[in-house]
Amino acid sequence: MNTKAITYPETKKVDTSNNYFGTNVPDPYRWLEDDRATDTKAWVQAENKVTQAYLDQIPYRDAMHARLKQLWNYEKYSAPFKEGKYTYFYKNDGLQSQAVLWRQVGDGTPEIFLDPNKFSADGTTSMQGIDFTKDGSMAAYQLSEGGSDWRKVIVIKTTDKSIVGDTLIDIKFSGIAWKGNEGFYYSSYDKPKAGSQLAGITQYHKLFYHKLGTPQSSDVLIFGGDKTPRRYIGASLTEDERFLVISAAKETTGNELYIQDLSNPNGLIINVVDNFDNQHNILGNVGSKLYILTNLYEPNFKVVTVDAADPKPINWKDLIPATSNVLSATTGGGKIFAEYLKDATSFVQQYNMDGKLERTIALPSIGTASGFGTKLEEKETYYTFTNYVYPGTIFKLDIASGVSTVYKKSGVQFDPEQYESKQVFYKSKDGTKIPMLITYKKGTVMNGKNPLLLYAYGGFGVNLTPAFSTSNIILMEHGGIYAVPNLRGGGEYGEKWHKAGIKMKKQNVFDDFIAAAEYLIKNKYTSKDYLAIAGGSNGGLLIGAVMAQRPDLCKVAFPAVGVMDMLRYNQFTAGAGWSYDYGTAEDSKEMFEYLYNYSPYHALKPADYPATMVTTADHDDRVVPAHSFKFAARLQEFQKGPAPTLIRIETKAGHGAGQSTEQVISGQVDKWAFMFWNMGVRF
Repeated sequence: MNTKAITYPETKKVDTSNNYFGTNVPDPYRWLEDDRATDTKAWVQAENKVTQAYLDQIPYRDAMHARLKQLWNYEKYSAPFKEGKYTYFYKNDGLQSQAVLWRQVGDGTPEIFLDPNKFSADGTTSMQGIDFTKDGSMAAYQLSEGGSDWRKVIVIKTTDKSIVGDTLIDIKFSGIAWKGNEGFYYSSYDKPKAGSQLAGITQYHKLFYHKLGTPQSSDVLIFGGDKTPRRYIGASLTEDERFLVISAAKETTGNELYIQDLSNPNGLIINVVDNFDNQHNILGNVGSKLYILTNLYEPNFKVVTVDAADPKPINWKDLIPATSNVLSATTGGGKIFAEYLKDATSFVQQYNMDGKLERTIALPSIGTASGFGTKLEEKETYYTFTNYVYPGTIFKLDIASGVSTVYKKSGVQFDPEQYESKQVFYKSKDGTKIPMLITYKKGTVMNGKNPLLLYAYGGFGVNLTPAFSTSNIILMEHGGIYAVPNLRGGGEYGEKWHKAGIKMKKQNVFDDFIAAAEYLIKNKYTSKDYLAIAGGSNGGLLIGAVMAQRPDLCKVAFPAVGVMDMLRYNQFTAGAGWSYDYGTAEDSKEMFEYLYNYSPYHALKPADYPATMVTTADHDDRVVPAHSFKFAARLQEFQKGPAPTLIRIETKAGHGAGQSTEQVISGQVDKWAFMFWNMGVRF
């Protein structure tokens, strides 16, 4: 492998620092936080030029792009859903930038309802959700431009798609909850006035009611703002539109719960749960009886019922008790679908509304089943099943009989019979047993020479469950292995598992990941020279921290859209809401020291680092690109070995949502090409 020597852009250092509890912390690359500054823009262009030149020299990159395009080029469908007289579904012909929303009446000929590919010339404006009135006569859809979390909302009549009223602007982290056909509830923040629209802090969420035909400026504040300052506020209506349900939170875990009986013209907003210690969600109602999914006193969740007249937790009655497996639930067709996680895979049971178990849903294999929820009057519902060797397949479930039939098979060119996926359990540093799924082509010889991508997340109670990836075919058809461990910090074993990887237990997450790598090397799945590690967002933090602690662990590293500056993450956009998981440098001297010790940007020191491609996007307004900019600058400064340390900055893109198909494919090609090239693997 002949690689030209890389000349990195010169990154200036500015004398900037902060003092935390008597410790002076230098921050020479803080100037890169100003995404609007001309010197930051020049730096981005210079870094992208270097990265592009490096990738352009890889001789098989074009062939890889052609192969991935070929694999991607098949029709992709979503599960259908009914609104009014129409059945709607999303479909992508194969290589369209964005999926198109279609509709049909009964078994009639489908027609295009909304085509987001026509929203912008380059395919980077995406539709991020659509909500219909109960009668299906109107819909409100959200638009994201360039991947931003800030949205526009457009209301249309479904008959002729004519626009109703003004376009609403500056809406963020919001659903749309229709109240009849008169208007809807939505949430947003005050848009940052000073400084960067991208990085400016978004502090307090507000729940508004918008009456159709009136200007957005006259929308009524329903909840939040100065009187009840909350960082996240979500609203929904029960299906009969009797109750407005409000969930309010200060951080990403734990929420208050409120209801308002809309059948009473003078009905007040009533508090159901008055603290942020647990998580609660109203699944639905039968008359005044509310059904609530909660982890109050039960970290694995249970379903309870209560009368809306006096809904405090003291009156809750268990309907579906907690088990040793983590529960989530949906309703439909007058049933409750209890969706359990058993060692990070799905197990689904159907209950009636009185809590009587009717059946266990027979799934095609071990993997991830999702969907199930539908409207009360429906006789059938749909769910998607997938695992690492089972392309996403949509099943139709007859609710009365429990019989599932295949509705839509995946059209991807992939023969599951040629591959295998197995779950192993390994011990972390402190002896905790961690599950990991390992996937590869049958007959792969475990001789320590297989390129292996180890991917993980480990945070915010997020579950990493098995899902098929078209991109991974490139790896596996070339003798590669894909491995995913379920680290602490996730929610795969409930809230206890989540809490074992937060704040001053965050090191457990890194230890779990390092132990996964060591297990794979010890058992000859791979070796250091053929190991790549990857993660995004909180997973990008994971990769950055592991690189700093164990630069010798692997050959290649992919920290994507990561939280890299743990001392300042809470100063940007929605970052302050992550403090439940991370803690902040301002909390205490101990918390500051703990964060400072593992913060990827601060923990780097001169060393021989693996070949690294940091990835971010110029419009990421969730984990601002400054995290990746600063980390990449310091990594280039401290790299003592010969391996490349590059940063790939996607333009007109955000935290991942709404990327065009070509952006996704190009990003995957660059990842595999960089990985194979640095391992000396031929394509």
